[in-house]
Amino acid sequence: MRFHVIRLETPNPAQSPLRVIEHETGREVGWVNRYLDREYVRRVADTTLRTWAYNLLHFVRWWGSLHTGDVVEGDLTESTLLDYVKFQSRQQPPPSSSSINDRVAVADRALRNEFPDAPCQVARGFHHAFLHRRPLGLGRPRVAISRLRVRVPKRNLVPLSVEEVARFWSSFRTARDLAIVGLMLLQGLRSAEVLGLNEDDVLLSEAQLRVRGKGNKLRFLPLAPETVQLLDHYRRLERPNPCTAALFVSLKGPVRGARMTLAGLRSLFRYHRQRTGVQLANPHRFRHTFASDMIRAGISLPALMQLMGHADIQTTLRYVQITPQDVYRQYARAVAQHLRPLPRLSS
Repeated sequence: MRFHVIRLETPNPAQSPLRVIEHETGREVGWVNRYLDREYVRRVADTTLRTWAYNLLHFVRWWGSLHTGDVVEGDLTESTLLDYVKFQSRQQPPPSSSSINDRVAVADRALRNEFPDAPCQVARGFHHAFLHRRPLGLGRPRVAISRLRVRVPKRNLVPLSVEEVARFWSSFRTARDLAIVGLMLLQGLRSAEVLGLNEDDVLLSEAQLRVRGKGNKLRFLPLAPETVQLLDHYRRLERPNPCTAALFVSLKGPVRGARMTLAGLRSLFRYHRQRTGVQLANPHRFRHTFASDMIRAGISLPALMQLMGHADIQTTLRYVQITPQDVYRQYARAVAQHLRPLPRLSS
């Protein structure tokens, strides 16, 4: 059996537009779509819902390769998700640990939503214990067990050097592309946030930008003078008129004036990576470079958290990487300011 995800617009406000169906018959995979409906009613972001739909599609395809029918409670065992993890680990090329954990987590939630009495997923060595605090801190915290997950290697993102940024920047020729890279490098925007900008989100007279982040959370960012200039040049010189409400649009071809797609942005960066030889130049690397530059300029972590659109300051701390040279300079500065005179030794 072959399955795929379709987008089906419906006037029903309680039904997700994303559906997982069987290719030949058009039959819906009920337990998956009921979970998507529940999350759609919770108003999760469209990108999040789409990611979960494709993660569940991956699980359904794996299940269909082993069973002739749909998922039923009697076929679920304690090792179902562990078998799913083993299957992913054998794939070539193997998916990342984060991808495996994301797929397992959403499959576990969807299965629990449909089959609350199904066996708990247990695998020795794939869980860790933690203390779960009760609401309002009442009572003693109880010991809980995490979901089944594989170990995720610690990410060590290295920011781009000044020379790499200059070389990559000099390869762009259009004002639109320079404005896109400027928003990532000087404002720290995610690629999805850049593509989601509309014309009325840019407030050049106030040097502000309205950004819709993860979970459709709004934040207002101050614009650097260089960014204001880049956006002004693009809007006056290159942006087609008339076109859609999107800020960044295609400049050529039959889709001229339509919102720029994520595939188009990836193709743009891929082309300039090959042209300049800066292989680490991707949208998120520019965002990381922005965060590193802000930290070295002395910005506080709470302020950086707001600029980056993080919900948890622990996420912001991942961008803080202090080199030995930074440690030495800060230590020397602190010693010069606060070193106490040594007491005299009696002879």
